Amino acid sequence: MSPRRPVEPVQVIKERRDAALGALVHGVPYIQFLGIQFDRRGDELTAILPFDQKLIGNPMIPAIHGGVTAAFLEVAAIIELSWSLLWEQMEGGTLDPRLLTPETLPRLPKTIDFTVDYLRSGLPRDAYARARVNRSGRRYASVHVEAWQDNRARLFAQATGHFLMPTPD
Repeated sequence: MSPRRPVEPVQVIKERRDAALGALVHGVPYIQFLGIQFDRRGDELTAILPFDQKLIGNPMIPAIHGGVTAAFLEVAAIIELSWSLLWEQMEGGTLDPRLLTPETLPRLPKTIDFTVDYLRSGLPRDAYARARVNRSGRRYASVHVEAWQDNRARLFAQATGHFLMPTPD
């Protein structure tokens, strides 16, 4: 019979998970530039794009720039995909998130293609996105992302991406 791992306090588990997510997000400078944040509830992530005037593409409407919308969706997809891999390793005990730094993080998946559906203008306010990994194998993954602002049922954009998974070192 194998020995059981000691039961950890909930706060220690939360801190470990938050540290892993923080290392993952802070390892990508473009995330910082856009101001994207992530809210974690268990293994579920919500990407948050706080409104900033620099995100406006057309000041006459005003609307969030389409490139910013696409980047927000792609970042949400890549971080969700990477988080799902980290989560498995972390919860399986094969990865200690306290040792993660931007230099020691596993490599991020590479985008093969990314198709965005712009459903309506992104208004000058905070935006939210959630990604769902449809398939994740050793070499390839497919992810769907949805973005909304005030009402989750009224999406302003959605996307589907295909990614090349990083090879183990």
